[in-house]
Amino acid sequence: MKEKIYLLPGLMNNEKLWSKIIPFLKRDFELVYIPIPLTKDFNEAVEVLDTFFKEEKINLLGFSLGAYLVSFYASKRAQKIKRLFLVAGTPSSLSAAEVKRRELTLKQMDNLRFKKLSTKNLKALLEKKNQDNEELLNIIEEMFESFTLQEYKLQLSSTFDRVDIYKELLALDIPINFLFSKKDRLLNHKSIEKIQKKHQHIILKSLNSTSHMLPLEEPELLSLEIKKWINR
Repeated sequence: MKEKIYLLPGLMNNEKLWSKIIPFLKRDFELVYIPIPLTKDFNEAVEVLDTFFKEEKINLLGFSLGAYLVSFYASKRAQKIKRLFLVAGTPSSLSAAEVKRRELTLKQMDNLRFKKLSTKNLKALLEKKNQDNEELLNIIEEMFESFTLQEYKLQLSSTFDRVDIYKELLALDIPINFLFSKKDRLLNHKSIEKIQKKHQHIILKSLNSTSHMLPLEEPELLSLEIKKWINR
């Protein structure tokens, strides 16, 4: 029987986020996509996620907002987690600057029509070397357009209520992996410093890049790290 891995995406992402890693992993693993619960209450989100997980213990991987959500789930359901993987995300609140930027975006949305992402905004999500990659740009745009204005506002506002849950993660006696870019502007890099390397159950791997969309931009590398994680 294949090892099962549950995958949670980030803000305004859907199952297409994982399309690039599937070719590298489908032979050896059962990959199960779980959507972000449509609620601002993380405790309520935990209850929604409970309905998806029937196994006694699970392998849980989350990207960006999904990385925080799987961390929060693990803090509430520690007995359910076999392994935890955080991609381009941390178990922490957002930086003050990022919160202000998102609050401004939310206010502007009440006065503007919900439009497509501009080419500039699309490219800003990708590392410079990939900013002219039409396939990746199309995937991101298609994911964004699959959500309604109300769903976007709900997901965005939920990120304001994030709290630090490092202590809970450090207390877990399970394999925990992080993969992130050193220059990812969407990441709270100060929060990474709180995770001390002396904790043997936690492995931090950083890339010398600006990439946030690692499942799309670095699928082979991420897949390799996932295999290492499962074999821990």
